[in-house]
Amino acid sequence: MAGFRSLARQVRDPRCDPALRRYSLRKCLERFAPYGHRATWDHLCSRAGFDPEDRSVDPARLVAALEELEEARAVWLAYEVEFAERRRKEKHDGLRRPGSVDDWHRLTWGGFGVAWCDDPRVHPREPLAEVLRRLIAALEREPGSACPVCRGERLVWRYGLDHEPSAGPVCTDCGILVPRPVLTPEALADARRARLLVSA
Repeated sequence: MAGFRSLARQVRDPRCDPALRRYSLRKCLERFAPYGHRATWDHLCSRAGFDPEDRSVDPARLVAALEELEEARAVWLAYEVEFAERRRKEKHDGLRRPGSVDDWHRLTWGGFGVAWCDDPRVHPREPLAEVLRRLIAALEREPGSACPVCRGERLVWRYGLDHEPSAGPVCTDCGILVPRPVLTPEALADARRARLLVSA
């Protein structure tokens, strides 16, 4: 099975058939897809200016989409290195029980679904790398009451998400499943109450 870098080379390779280059970009999302596969694909297509169903995409647009994905992946991989170093130090210092950020991180190892978007057409519009920087910054500071990506305060608790965890606070502005560790207990309770009001 080809890795991310090998697939990225195929996307860039002018000797490859355009259909293979598009396919290789789609396969990259099996290795790294911050919003989930379908939402990340929709995001990359809209940012690079081609239709998700287009089978004969201009190779320059495919490369532009790949470059955005690679930049975001570099941001996430750097975070994972820092995370692993921090956990190693904590274990050395006797802190064996991971915290809530660690529990969340275990579910997103490798970058799949870091900012999960259950509806593939509703996702942040900013570049992926910027979204991940905002999310990482939120994980490294005290919890707040708003979405760390768009600063939206309309969070609604949703069940039956196609992700793990399968329930949680979803930002109705940008569509991400907001990681619980970045929200205060009050913000989580408000999201649960908002769900009850929506379903009533």
